Amino acid sequence: MKSYHKMSKEKDNLDKNFLSIFITSFTTIFIAELGDKTQLATLMLSAESGRPLVVFIGSSFALLCSSIAGVLIGKWLSSKISREKLLFFTGLLMTMVSIWIGYTIYEIYN
Repeated sequence: MKSYHKMSKEKDNLDKNFLSIFITSFTTIFIAELGDKTQLATLMLSAESGRPLVVFIGSSFALLCSSIAGVLIGKWLSSKISREKLLFFTGLLMTMVSIWIGYTIYEIYN
């Protein structure tokens, strides 16, 4: 009886973990893509072509391919670099990009 309870609890944890990761990744990507250049390009292509379904299929496939590349690179990186180092370097990269963007904006308006 204990082993069944333990297996059931492990399955519940696995289901919750899957759902948590799925919701987090969906929400993060959905919010990040709203109003960005990809969405604007899709909007323009749809308006110009008059074929929104074809644009939807093409842009969906492109996002799928770029997401697959990101997942595969992330999996490869996680096998080569510890989680702590990966977090440090991604944080450093984001900080550098932010400084560069801020400097570029400063230069444009001064």
